[in-house]
Amino acid sequence: MTEVELATSVPHSLELTRFAIDEQFMRNAMAIALDGTRHNEVPIGAVLVQGRSIIAGANNRTVRDQDATGHAELIAIREGCAALDRWRLDDCTLYVTLEPCAMCAGAIVLARVKRVVFGAWDEKAGMAGSINDLLRHPRLNHMPEVQGGLLEDECAVMLSEFFEDRRLPAP
Repeated sequence: MTEVELATSVPHSLELTRFAIDEQFMRNAMAIALDGTRHNEVPIGAVLVQGRSIIAGANNRTVRDQDATGHAELIAIREGCAALDRWRLDDCTLYVTLEPCAMCAGAIVLARVKRVVFGAWDEKAGMAGSINDLLRHPRLNHMPEVQGGLLEDECAVMLSEFFEDRRLPAP
């Protein structure tokens, strides 16, 4: 998992709604995403949750690792499989700050992730409804439950500010 300090689980309480639990885990993904900006990475973060516990968390590592497949979702899935010692994540939820791309959506389907919750929509590469919907394609053998737009504005602002800062002229 990344260096960000996170609560590794959400307390069990009858007062916590599914929305409140989802929001907390999305905020964890956002914190991990922001941590990646220290390494000049696009602020995308993902946490993989089993029950109410974080199993794995990652931010993008494409720049650090010089690896086009270094997306937060793939790293979190890989770490989650290792932590659980199995390739099927059919009892896990993946929280990610940006709608998954085709590569990540494919990995989500292949890993049999039960549920995907994402923040901002990605009109240029999103494969959970924006460009196409690979996650819920009727011909695939697995279709996770998908919820998009959780903390959408906050996730989108994080991304737009990152790119705006890089477009500023040098003093």
